[in-house]
Amino acid sequence: MGGKAECLSVEAIISGAPILARRFAHDHQGKAGMSGNAAPTDIAAGAFADRNFKYMMIFPAVLVILLIGLFPIIYTLIVSVQNITMMDEDTSFNGLIHYRALISDERFWQSLGHTIFFMIIALPAELLLGLALAYLFLDRMPGKQVFVALLVMPVVISPIVAGATWRLLFDTRFGPINQVLGWIAGEPVTILWTIDPLFVYPAILIAEIWQWTPFMFLLLLAALSNVDKSQLEAAEIDGAGFIRVFRTIVLPAIWPVLAIAVLIRALDLFRLFDVVWALTRGGPGTRTETFSIYAYVQGFKQFETSYTSAMAFVVIIILAVSVTLALRRMEIDQ
Repeated sequence: MGGKAECLSVEAIISGAPILARRFAHDHQGKAGMSGNAAPTDIAAGAFADRNFKYMMIFPAVLVILLIGLFPIIYTLIVSVQNITMMDEDTSFNGLIHYRALISDERFWQSLGHTIFFMIIALPAELLLGLALAYLFLDRMPGKQVFVALLVMPVVISPIVAGATWRLLFDTRFGPINQVLGWIAGEPVTILWTIDPLFVYPAILIAEIWQWTPFMFLLLLAALSNVDKSQLEAAEIDGAGFIRVFRTIVLPAIWPVLAIAVLIRALDLFRLFDVVWALTRGGPGTRTETFSIYAYVQGFKQFETSYTSAMAFVVIIILAVSVTLALRRMEIDQ
């Protein structure tokens, strides 16, 4: 009986083995199918995180910058279509009355003209002087570091302080400039630098060029230092002149830095305020009044808040279009 029982149990195990095997295989395939469906999703999520990790890291900073930059522009636009003054605070929609007033405001267009005039004179002068100084200090010379440090000092001075200093230098009674000119001329010189309409522009341009030429000098010196020396030596062996070497080798090499420096200074000159205010306060009359000074007078002396906002928004549009065109031109040239 015991032998028969053992035989039956063995036969039962053998006969049931295929059923267990099929059930195990079915369960294994089900698990494999589930894992196979989950694996591509996990891989895709990981790949997405890897590809966009850098953007996820900088997104908070970009968001803060956009909020800081866009909020004043949007608020300026909102205020420009209202009618907020010192006597009235009408926050209702008033249409484009201030923009229509700008079209016929001769003082506004004159201030823009003065600003552009300062820009087209000061910017090339700073560029040429900075380039000449960069070439002068390109080679090794004794005391080079000391001279460079002295040349950079005007840049670190506050523009309002620089303007006040130049006002003292141009002073008719106590300023040294008239005294030095008198020594050269052999007779007393009494030029009214900050009052005479013929000399107010040269006075402002001298102060502005003196302060910001070192900025161009530093950038151009760094750019010239990275020009390939082997190309310059080859051109010198071939007998190429200075102008040809500069046009074909040096200028293409320093063009990116040169373009950025010009763009930065152009935008900075467009908001010219400190030096002019310290020297002439926009005078005599409104002869040297820049856009920034006119906006200051309208906004903080006349308290024409909405009108000043309209002026500011128009200038923002002009600058945005100008910078966009300049950047596109730079990309085309590159």
